[in-house]
Amino acid sequence: MEAAIDRIMQTYDLLANRTAAASAEAREKVTNYLNILMEAGETDTHRLTVCGLTYLRQLDGSVDPVKAGYTGL
Repeated sequence: MEAAIDRIMQTYDLLANRTAAASAEAREKVTNYLNILMEAGETDTHRLTVCGLTYLRQLDGSVDPVKAGYTGL
């Protein structure tokens, strides 16, 4: 799981500049989330990585087209 968390954080930090505190908070949240997935039976490191990145992007709103600035016009 540690390899998946390291890969998630490395990729997530490339998406935008974040403070060390924000990165630490994101790491804590994604670790808790991956623990839930692993308790549910997920063991594939690649799938855990994708799920973790998706989870963090949902938390920061970068998946939401309105928050990303898309107005539909």
